[in-house]
Amino acid sequence: MIQRYQTEELKKIWSEENKFQTWLEVELAVIKAYELTGVAPSGTSERIRKNAKINVKRIEEIEKSTNHDVIAFVNSIIEQVEPEDGKWFHYGLTSSDIVDTALSLLTIKALDVIIKETERLKNTIKNLAIKEAETLMIGRTHGVHAEPTTFGHKMAVWFFETKRNLKRLEFARENIAYGKISGAVGTYSNISPEIEKIALELLGLNRSPASTQILQRDRHAQVITTLAICASSLEKFATEIRHLQRTEVLEAEEPFGKGQKGSSAMPHKKNPIICERISGLARLVRGYAITSMENISLWHERDISHSSTERVIFPDATFAVHYATRKMNEVLTGLKINKERMLKNLESTRGLVFSSRLLLYLISKGASRPEAYDIVQRCAMKTWENEDTNLLDETLKDEEAKKFVSENEVRNIFDYRYFIRNVPEIIQRIEKEE
Repeated sequence: MIQRYQTEELKKIWSEENKFQTWLEVELAVIKAYELTGVAPSGTSERIRKNAKINVKRIEEIEKSTNHDVIAFVNSIIEQVEPEDGKWFHYGLTSSDIVDTALSLLTIKALDVIIKETERLKNTIKNLAIKEAETLMIGRTHGVHAEPTTFGHKMAVWFFETKRNLKRLEFARENIAYGKISGAVGTYSNISPEIEKIALELLGLNRSPASTQILQRDRHAQVITTLAICASSLEKFATEIRHLQRTEVLEAEEPFGKGQKGSSAMPHKKNPIICERISGLARLVRGYAITSMENISLWHERDISHSSTERVIFPDATFAVHYATRKMNEVLTGLKINKERMLKNLESTRGLVFSSRLLLYLISKGASRPEAYDIVQRCAMKTWENEDTNLLDETLKDEEAKKFVSENEVRNIFDYRYFIRNVPEIIQRIEKEE
C-alpha cells in the first residue's frame, strides 16, 4: 500500500520490524513451553529475549545468501545468544509454525483497529439518523423519483448495515485467532501437542484442531472477504453521497475545507473526491478477496503460492478498509445537508410522488384496480408533459376520478406526512438494537 493510504496504527502493525518481533514472540512462547514441560533449561526464553534484538538489516543481509527469510531470521537471533540457548531456538519447528501463527496475531491486531474505527462510524451514522429523522427528501428507485423518505431513514439503513459489518468483522477475528505448532506436515513429528497447547495459550490463540504444514486458508479468506464486504458497504455509502452531490441534485455535500481546490482548470468546482477515493479503494479490496479465495487450494499439505500474495493483500486490505472507514466517518461528521434543496427536489415533479397513495385511495372508494390505475396514470402523464400543471389539479379535473372521490378527499391525500408517519418506529429500532 502506498503511503498515501496508510494509517499510523496499521503501519506499526505491518512494519517489517514488528513482523519479525512477532515471529520472535512465537519462538519464545515455544521455548517457554519447553521450559514448563522440563525439556529446556529454565530461563532460556528470558535470556534470549534479553540478548536478542530484531535487526532488519542484518536479516536482509543473511537472506541474500539463504534466500529464505525464516532461516535468515533464525540465524540472526542465534548469532546474538549463547550457544546453549541458541540450540533451543526454532527447535522442532517448521517455518509455517512461526509465520502462520504470527500472521494470525498480526491480523487480530489489525482487525481490532478496524473494528474500533467501524464502531466510531456506526455511532456517527446513529447520531445522523436520530438528528435527521424527519428531514424530508425524495426517495429514488432506478434513480427516478419514487416516494418521499427522510434522510434519517436513509441513515438508519446504513446504521444496521454497519452493525452487520461489525458482526462480520468480529466473526472473522474469532476464526483467525488460531495458531499451529505442529511441524512439517502437521503431524507433530518433531514437537508434541502439549508444547503447541502451552505455547498458543501463552500467545492468546486457539489451537487449530487439525492442520497441515499451514493453517488452512479458508480462515484467511474469511478475513479478506469480510473486509471486501465492509469496503463495498463504504462504497455504497460513498456512491449515494456522490449522487446527492451532483449539481442537478445537490442535496448533500461532503466537506470542502478552507483553501481546498476542486479543479486545476475550473475554480468553481467542489467535487466529491473523498467519496470517489473510497469507491476506488473498495474495488481494490474486492480484488484481494478473489486472491484470498484462490489461496485456499494448495498442493497436498502445502505449497507457497499463497505466501507472496498474502504479503501484499493482508497489509493492503486492512490499510484500505481502515483508511476508507476513517474517511467515511470524516465525510459524515462534516456532511453538509441541504434541506431546502431536498424540499425543492421533492416538489419538482409537482405531486407525482402521491400517485401510489392516490391509487390506493381510489381503490378504497370503490374503483377497481385497473380503473384506479388508468385514472392516476392518465393524470400523471398530463403532469409529466405539462410543466404548468400538477397531479392534484389534474385529478380534480378528471371526470372519472370525481365519480369516486370529492375535492376535499383529493386534497387531503396530498400530504407528505403520510409517507413518513412510520419512520419514527424505524429510528426507535436503532435504540432497541443498541
